Amino acid sequence: MNQKSSKTDLYQHPDYYLMDELLSDEHKLIRNTVRDWVKKEVSPIIEDYAQKAQFPKHLIGGMADLGVFGPTIPQDYGGAGLDYIAYGIMMQEIERGDSGLRSTASVQGSLVMYPIYAFGSEEQKLKYLPKLATGELMGCFGLTEPNHGSDPGGMETHIQDQGDHYLLNGAKMWISNAPFADVAVVWAKDDTQTIRGVIVERGMEGFSTPETHRKWSLRASATGELIFQDVKIPKENILPHIQGLKGPLSCLNQARFGIAWGALGAAMDCYDTALKYAKERKQFGKPLAGFQLQQKKLAEMITEITKAQLLVWRLGVLKNENRATPAQISMAKRNSVETALNIAREARQMLGGMGITGDFSIMRHMMNLESVITYEGTHDIHLLITGLDVTGENAFT
Repeated sequence: MNQKSSKTDLYQHPDYYLMDELLSDEHKLIRNTVRDWVKKEVSPIIEDYAQKAQFPKHLIGGMADLGVFGPTIPQDYGGAGLDYIAYGIMMQEIERGDSGLRSTASVQGSLVMYPIYAFGSEEQKLKYLPKLATGELMGCFGLTEPNHGSDPGGMETHIQDQGDHYLLNGAKMWISNAPFADVAVVWAKDDTQTIRGVIVERGMEGFSTPETHRKWSLRASATGELIFQDVKIPKENILPHIQGLKGPLSCLNQARFGIAWGALGAAMDCYDTALKYAKERKQFGKPLAGFQLQQKKLAEMITEITKAQLLVWRLGVLKNENRATPAQISMAKRNSVETALNIAREARQMLGGMGITGDFSIMRHMMNLESVITYEGTHDIHLLITGLDVTGENAFT
């Protein structure tokens, strides 16, 4: 299963507005390092794993070595201590390879390591963060439930105080990394209906993680459920420094920031594939690139990519200055995924029948993006977040 194809990854990223001039030498070094790894380790094998609906677990060590698990976490806790533009670039390069791999990195860094770092005790940070950074422990994030997706405040998962411990009951679904995760950061309501963060460890009695099968999207990613049946949770496993929806939502902001950059990587890969194909494929005696309709598609793709590049770069600057608002992050996430999906669909058409095969990455990106446009806040929900921000009127209820 680990054998690599002879196909060479010739990806070149588009930079129509000379965006590289806005990046530091460190940013470009990080990008090149992750890109080289993706070209060598991911591109040759990812189509086979997607076709067989298997997660390439052997890549976890390489991802850890690159520092993509919690890159903004301070070095004292095992992270790389990098800025948010570096984090965005990493997610862009990983998702250029596959959205499922970027999902694994996003979950590990933004949804597991971040809440432990931001809301955990010193003991929790020292116990979990270094091992999560190295991939020795893998994590998942339990918020979405069978009956509560876009309305997480209605969650039914709950913890009951039993004196010296809590009892956790409930279920979560559509959880990336769940089938193999060693720890889960789970959000549940306590006896006062207050939302609390709980660290659940694999092996705790009553805790199971059945895998979700028959997916057409994120096929190279492991997705599952989290089932809790009278799981005894030690009191030291409660995140002490957060209560309410602010906890999980702040984690989602971290992940959405990474998605805004990541989905753009998928868009850039589809554009690069279509551009190369259009130059090489001849019909009616000349390259596809010489036809007006194909030039229109390519010109619109590079325009939208360039606009999105500027958007996420500026968002990264604001994030580094701790000035990025949740609504700004929502706008970027929504725009990048919509841009990526539109480009994937146009690029697929440009390749004709070849566009639906595993010989090219486009169809896999397109299917993956159908999940990315839904998770971490659906396309419509992010639109309403922007609407609320600009009008002051709540259209959610």
